Amino acid sequence: MIHSRQASLLRALCFLSAAISIFGASSLAATLCVNPGGKSGCKATISAAVAAAHPGDTIRVASGSYADSVTITQPLSLIGDVFHPPVIDATGKPNGIFINGMAAAPNAGIAGVQISGFKVENANFEGILVANASNVSLAGNHVTHNDKALLSGGGCPGIPAFETNEADDCGEGIHLMAVDHSIVLDNLVEDNSGGILTSDETGPTSDNIYKGNVVRDNPWDCGITFASHPPATSVVATARGPFGIARNTITGNQSYRNGLGAPGAGAGVGIFAPFPGTTDTANVVIDNDIYDNGLPGVTMHNHAWAPSPAPGVNLNDNKIIGNRIHGNAADTDDAFTPGPTGINIYSVAPITGTVITQNKFSDESINVAFNAPTGQLDVHFNDFDERGIGIDNLGAAWIDATQNWWNCPAGPSTKCSSTTGANILTTPWLPYPSVLPNN
Repeated sequence: MIHSRQASLLRALCFLSAAISIFGASSLAATLCVNPGGKSGCKATISAAVAAAHPGDTIRVASGSYADSVTITQPLSLIGDVFHPPVIDATGKPNGIFINGMAAAPNAGIAGVQISGFKVENANFEGILVANASNVSLAGNHVTHNDKALLSGGGCPGIPAFETNEADDCGEGIHLMAVDHSIVLDNLVEDNSGGILTSDETGPTSDNIYKGNVVRDNPWDCGITFASHPPATSVVATARGPFGIARNTITGNQSYRNGLGAPGAGAGVGIFAPFPGTTDTANVVIDNDIYDNGLPGVTMHNHAWAPSPAPGVNLNDNKIIGNRIHGNAADTDDAFTPGPTGINIYSVAPITGTVITQNKFSDESINVAFNAPTGQLDVHFNDFDERGIGIDNLGAAWIDATQNWWNCPAGPSTKCSSTTGANILTTPWLPYPSVLPNN
């Protein structure tokens, strides 16, 4: 019988085979091999094989442990053993794998890199870092016990200057920066400072898919984070378009027990455009299991805003759809919520176009909390927890919360799920639970 993890790796390899043909690998591409000791004409280290490879080549790595830090600057496929994943032990090194598109002149990026079937551990910073790249696949990897340089009181000595806002987490387990049209598929990401980070220091990040990952027990940050950060213009002089994060999809993942290292350390999914000039828009969080995290299950924050003509903030048009959300914690500091919370959206800038729909909440004191000065949040076709507050409006903006199930036919009341705050529309409501996928 094939175990579930092995089945995931097989699916990942099938995906890679299709992806290689889509990316147009050359018919002249070669296959190189790596094994411990470099026997039978193979290389003894992964880095040596990468150095010998040409664009479009495939490198197959046998099981074993490799003390290595692998940097990739051209399109290639790096494939491990499905049943016995080789270990990249990056002890004392910056990263386990660094896909570095910043090395391409003039900052043009690289496209068509596939990484599958590895265990990556013990790096000082990220286990896998991808910067300035397109059409990348990270599939079926186990990324664990990285971010070793993180200090107990915060700070990450030696982290590269182009990572402008990772001093408190050392970049997390997997980090995508200025990456587009890529997929992060069926990975296990655990016991790093944080799980999977997406940011935009060296250029825009957009149109990526995060699917089928298990992200758990990362104590100092969120499970899956989209965070718009200050641009690293002192290091990367030009970017491929405006900075920002947009149109990414988080689907079919499990994100749990993250951010428990200290109160308020991290959410299951975090979407952040923290200050003027940052953008985190039109992302979709759909069909995920999000539970037992140290902040609200899905947490969205903006903390500073400058009106026109200064650079604005765009935390609009995000969609949270069909997730199972339960047992998460309250938000903290200025984004405070008065109890364990399923979804919290906090912004000092106006919020528009964001939709929360078809989610199932349980074991939360507050299912949806919203705090914005103006704008509107749309909340429809959700099933609220009977023991909690369905909607808590902590700000002055409006919430259209019509067509929800308040856990009894009578609608929001002290006998059902209820509302707190003003400017909340609830009529009409559903007289029965929503029909939710995979529920």
